[in-house]
Amino acid sequence: MANELKYGDKVHLQNGYNSWAGGYLDTNGHSSDSGAKYAVSTADSRTRGEGTGTWEVLSAAGKAVGATVVSGDLIYLRNLYGSDGGYLDTNGHATTDQKNSGGKYNVSTSKDQDRAPGTGRWRLFAQSSTPGDQQVRTGDVIHLWNTYGDNGGFLETNGGGPGGGKYDVCTNAYYNRAQNVADWKLHRA
Repeated sequence: MANELKYGDKVHLQNGYNSWAGGYLDTNGHSSDSGAKYAVSTADSRTRGEGTGTWEVLSAAGKAVGATVVSGDLIYLRNLYGSDGGYLDTNGHATTDQKNSGGKYNVSTSKDQDRAPGTGRWRLFAQSSTPGDQQVRTGDVIHLWNTYGDNGGFLETNGGGPGGGKYDVCTNAYYNRAQNVADWKLHRA
């Protein structure tokens, strides 16, 4: 089928908060975190800036470009801003307010796939898919769990976005602490 997600595909990730009004995962401004490239938040548009909301799905386990992504795979997400916006990465701790609701780590991009062991690796879990053959498809709702320290937390929206972004992005110990904040819908770019 044409809608199966494959390594090398480019996607937009829409956040499920407030009935899918959480915005699209986006790079926005330079990050002040050590070793980071860009800050990450959500934006109202999947194309706020050229490539800022576009992510290339790459295998973190050696699967070839063109291989089908299955639920449970370990991936990297490479941002395409300026042809190389960096890899989605946990870097530093969540803010105090985010920690009060289970927040773990701040999220930014890094020039390296793994700035530190596991910071750029994400375990992709599909909520479901049709047919139920373990493959992931565009339109599926997914959760992304970071592997830093063997428990980097789930990618979520949490709080107001910095620098004009819609919502800030961090990781959380809880897979969906409130109103679908850790749900992400895959759209082909």
